[in-house]
Amino acid sequence: MSNASELDLNLANLFQPSWAQGKTEINKFAKFTGNEGVKPERTFSGKPGERRAPRRDGPSGGGAGGGGDRRGGPSRGGSKFGDRQGGGFRGGERRDDRTERPAPPAPLPELSVAFIPEERGVEQLARQIKVTGRAYPLFQIALLILDKAERYSVSLTKKKSDTTGQALFSCELDDSPWTSEDEAVAHVLKNHFATFYQAERTQTEPPKGVYTFVAQCGLSGAILGPPNYHDYQNQLRKLHAEKFARMPFDMFKARVKIVKDEVVVKKWVEEQSFKTEYICLNVPEPLTLPTLEAVEQHFRATHKDSIIKSVESLIVAGLPSRSLKSSGLQRLIRQEWEHQKHFPLPIATKLSQQFATYGLQFFKVNKTVTHVSVARPTFLDVESSPVSDNIKRIVDFINANAKCTRKKLIEALAPTPKVAKPTIIEIPAPAAPLAEGEVAAPAKPTEPKAPEATPEQTAVIVDLHWLIHQGAVLEFADGRMETAKKPMPKPVKQEKKPAVEKPASAEAVAMVEAEVLTETAPVAEVSAVEPAAEVSSVVPTDLATPAA
Repeated sequence: MSNASELDLNLANLFQPSWAQGKTEINKFAKFTGNEGVKPERTFSGKPGERRAPRRDGPSGGGAGGGGDRRGGPSRGGSKFGDRQGGGFRGGERRDDRTERPAPPAPLPELSVAFIPEERGVEQLARQIKVTGRAYPLFQIALLILDKAERYSVSLTKKKSDTTGQALFSCELDDSPWTSEDEAVAHVLKNHFATFYQAERTQTEPPKGVYTFVAQCGLSGAILGPPNYHDYQNQLRKLHAEKFARMPFDMFKARVKIVKDEVVVKKWVEEQSFKTEYICLNVPEPLTLPTLEAVEQHFRATHKDSIIKSVESLIVAGLPSRSLKSSGLQRLIRQEWEHQKHFPLPIATKLSQQFATYGLQFFKVNKTVTHVSVARPTFLDVESSPVSDNIKRIVDFINANAKCTRKKLIEALAPTPKVAKPTIIEIPAPAAPLAEGEVAAPAKPTEPKAPEATPEQTAVIVDLHWLIHQGAVLEFADGRMETAKKPMPKPVKQEKKPAVEKPASAEAVAMVEAEVLTETAPVAEVSAVEPAAEVSSVVPTDLATPAA
């Protein structure tokens, strides 16, 4: 499409009224017929009774009603409005100025991920369960542990049936996990560079020549130097590999801009006036390296084997696991965390194993929800068992009230006596005189003291504590209590009686004998041993063997 300078449009003159526009300029578009990619307006004289004539172009006009070739083919006259590759507005290949789509994410590492509850937190939970005696849903505890990263650690393990050869490396400096050795080396040189090397800048000759512009990265602001400088391509690819490796190189290169600012050019010249060398530390002999590439080669040859090690499994703390530098491992842990937030069976299984070491018991309520408590439900028959009257009262009250709580039980069996307290008027002590400009401190509110338990209430609490730790009474996390139900009698399996052999009938015996005789013995031998009359008396006449 042509720009305004090529069209030579005087917008200030065109937007004035017709009487103020002055002379009409020559129509520069008179040579155009209107068919150059744009359908022209149909004209008519406007006389009364005149009808619009149907548009009929030439052989290339598309016939009656056509408006030129708008869909394809080269435009006539080579107009700038319709001159595109392939001709027309829609013909040929369309240019796609859209940026390239980012590459799909790399596949997740083939590793097993497990969330392990912190041992100290599990110990505190077990102590609380023992002190309160309440039964807590195991899966709800597992979800509470997953909510906070400091409550668990993450275990990464190679799969036993792994056929892809998935690698797992550990950095001994910070115990960070990595799936490739190159990533681990880059991590050490970036975050622990001062442990092994020391950078030293020395002044050198500035680059010769006069430079009026330099190339600058539009993403990071790094100055790459003039495009005709001998080290420009190296700096360009080095910056792409270090900071924008995930972006296609052509897309990254398109973000580089040319800057003609003298300050930026001077800054680049000053940077090139110094040379950076790297002094090796922790080595028996002094050594200086000229470039970072030489530093990486020296690290791989000298320190890599003692710093980066290949492991079969690795445990990472919860908080660092959420900000791993390895993107593949971070996505893998995040995916497994979201999966277990919906159904935390693996961490609940590990949690049950840890609780079992502290002597806690597990049971299911209504055969569905697994609970952890100090004891398994054990039915107590207060009618036949030798228990005190107070225990019978507790069990009977809990059975009679569906939503019984500890507070309701104590208020019903051992209510607090109501004693009228004498009103005592306390006379406050005279306050010390305030100095000039001093403000009196506000009085502290007195908190009401909790009433002490009566002996009857203490006896109820002690008996209830015994019932809970015996499993006869279950107190759930919401404070609701119920007694252990009497187990249903197991159905008695009826022993299968041995089958009694019924005596075979004479006809069945005769049929068997006849089959045996006909299959094993010739007819002549049977007739010689047994007469025909005797055979016919045992075997039915239709199956008897005729005599020879």
